[in-house]
Amino acid sequence: MPPSSLSRLAYIDWMRGLACVLMFQTHCYDSWLGGSARKSTFFMWSQLGGTLPAPLFLFLAGISFALVIDKLRQKGWSAGRIASTTFRRGAEIFAMGLLFRLQEFLIAWPWAPWSDLFRVDILNTIGLSMMLMALLCWASVGRTFLSAKSRAGMPALHNLGISAAGVGIAISLITPLLWTTWQPRWLPWPIESYINGVHNLGEPQPWLFPIFPWAAFAFMGLTVGFFLVNRERVSSPVAIAGEGARATKFVLLGVAGVVIIFAARWLDHRSWQMYPVYDFWHTSPNFFLIRVGLLLLILSAVYAWCQWGLGQWGFSPLIQMGQTSLLVYWVHIEFVYGRFSILAKRAQDIRSASFGLLTIFLSMLLLSILRTKFKGRGWESWAWLRRPPKVS
Repeated sequence: MPPSSLSRLAYIDWMRGLACVLMFQTHCYDSWLGGSARKSTFFMWSQLGGTLPAPLFLFLAGISFALVIDKLRQKGWSAGRIASTTFRRGAEIFAMGLLFRLQEFLIAWPWAPWSDLFRVDILNTIGLSMMLMALLCWASVGRTFLSAKSRAGMPALHNLGISAAGVGIAISLITPLLWTTWQPRWLPWPIESYINGVHNLGEPQPWLFPIFPWAAFAFMGLTVGFFLVNRERVSSPVAIAGEGARATKFVLLGVAGVVIIFAARWLDHRSWQMYPVYDFWHTSPNFFLIRVGLLLLILSAVYAWCQWGLGQWGFSPLIQMGQTSLLVYWVHIEFVYGRFSILAKRAQDIRSASFGLLTIFLSMLLLSILRTKFKGRGWESWAWLRRPPKVS
């Protein structure tokens, strides 16, 4: 298939598929490796790679959110209608997160603790982030949301992007305090857990996905999404049209990623600190910025790969899985961590766990293909496992 016939948004699916693969390897090795393998350098790098899937999913949710808003705006939808539609989609994702927790609890019953029903997982945070982004868009633009034909329409999106960046940075800056000195202990723990991930253990747990800091990645993705759809004409007498303009934007995003990474590293090496308790790997705004920089670099590289490289020549497993990422996330958990794990947990060496990882990858790819093949043939009763709305 020649590149010219490919969707210009396929890079989003490819990047989402990459997040799935990184998620698979992180979960598989974490669940199955045992003994000395858990102390190896291989395991350390595997889990370090596990710091990217959640930011990728949230970041892409923000980009997709901006693309959907732009599409609906061009159709002439009002701000209220756009906000209610996107808010409802976020609520659906949040409800899926609750349903997923209920499923996991029932499958693991009777030995699963009841508190597992209130665990804050990635689906919960994606749903809440989408609802918060819908509220931001409604509050920032209000009932005077401008039509696609209005000259001020694009400045409105530009302002939304700035607002989203401000919210994302604010979330990252407040996170260290909400995890330590500002911890809202007066809240019931199921509610506090959505703020800082305390669960029922009294202290924030790094394996959970509370709004602080995770929602910040969605808002940064929203900023990038509005940057990509902003079609304001520059003052230059020479207009860069079509694909050239898009390519320029992705180059700028890649450069910004490099600058952000080096700036964050420079800040982290300063002798002074803003916070009484500093935890680089879990709450540091500097680590957040480093990951945002990496996300921008990955986005630029994936766009180039899909537009001019081999990313879309023939069949792409990553694009395929990216189109059904919610389904493969939902299913693979049970075969890695759950009762139906295909290998004995905490008992494998690196070789056997790697074969297990390959099995999971191929199985989830097959499941994704079947989901696509039979879509519309009676599987629509499973609509709650659909992918986010298409915007291409």
